Amino acid sequence: MKFLTVLLTVLLIGSLQIATAQGPASGVRADRLSITRADMLRQDMRKLWSDHVFWTRDYAAAAIADQPDAKAAATRLLKNQEDIGNAIAKYYGKASGDQLTALLKQHIMIAVDLIKAAKSNDQAKFKEVDAKWEKNGDEIAEFLSKANPNWPKATLADMMRMHLTTTKNEVTARLNKDWDADVRAFDAVYDHILKMSDALADGIIKQFPDQFSGTTK
Repeated sequence: MKFLTVLLTVLLIGSLQIATAQGPASGVRADRLSITRADMLRQDMRKLWSDHVFWTRDYAAAAIADQPDAKAAATRLLKNQEDIGNAIAKYYGKASGDQLTALLKQHIMIAVDLIKAAKSNDQAKFKEVDAKWEKNGDEIAEFLSKANPNWPKATLADMMRMHLTTTKNEVTARLNKDWDADVRAFDAVYDHILKMSDALADGIIKQFPDQFSGTTK
């Protein structure tokens, strides 16, 4: 047993010496750990829009089930819209960031009303709120398209409509307690929002190429 302990200690020391000589991340050189500024923006945008759909799902689940955490989820969800606006403000100024935040907060508050209408099975109200939601989506697309020529209004409008459609599918599945459909719906929501966030990031990179030269660590 003592021999085995000594042997394991020797092997461990040897492994540490090799790792130290090679550098971090199992032999990957430190300078290869750096990423481009463009990749960093894509990563940051994915985080922001992933939070958008994660907290929307969390709020919808709590609201539909009348759970007490619905209010906290709504507060966090609204904070996410401020985070997205602040991210845009870095490139287009505070006024533009605040305007986008306002539009996105409307997007969330309309969604809250939509969930209420769906939950009460008020078809007339649902149709009314849904039309308001689509109008808000078009307003978001128009605002963004005016800020960046690499974001065509028609393309962004289609993306927003798909975001609304996949979210409604998710809410419907949960209301119907169709859990398999609920999982599939969220997969669709998440897949689409990643594509949308990448499109937004790529538009910024094309518009401000000088800000994305070099790498960051």
